[in-house]
Amino acid sequence: MSDLTQGSTERKRRRRSDAHRSRSAILAATITVLGEDPDTSVEGIASAAGVTRQTVYAHFPSRDALLRAVADHLTAEALQICGDLDLESGSATDALFLLLDTGRTFFDRHPVKLYPAAATGDAERHEPVVELLTRIIRRGQTTGEFTRELPLPWLVTSTIALSHAAADLPPSKAASTLRSTLLRLLATH
Repeated sequence: MSDLTQGSTERKRRRRSDAHRSRSAILAATITVLGEDPDTSVEGIASAAGVTRQTVYAHFPSRDALLRAVADHLTAEALQICGDLDLESGSATDALFLLLDTGRTFFDRHPVKLYPAAATGDAERHEPVVELLTRIIRRGQTTGEFTRELPLPWLVTSTIALSHAAADLPPSKAASTLRSTLLRLLATH
């Protein structure tokens, strides 16, 4: 390889590395500043990221595209955390509440309401969580922990809806209210 070609290759790698760092800084800054003020402008996000407004737009063509990228980033992070959980051992009830408690802790750090693209996100973003809940609730029905009188999809959808509703409760009441309600919903009669 000639010195000219090698130098060109190294410059391209540096540019890609710089671009990756800029993109990561923009996403991190967006998460932080939207957590403080959901109406923060792109200029405010750029300033917090230590880049120019033009750099933000070079990576994300619009504020909406940036918000979708943040939602995708947070979804990937949440799924990574959930993937690290041991949801297969112990009771289905314990697995369900481990998953829900982990999700609540995550969203306490990153309130989904502050990220419009995440709050109104598409079904694809939610599908992995639906799959996890389906596996857990199906296991609970199989072991007799959870009712079989209600259809599995209904129980999964209800669990998700109740989890979202719990986010509107005072933090001191949310977990216990959700737990109590779900235990009644899922109980065998």
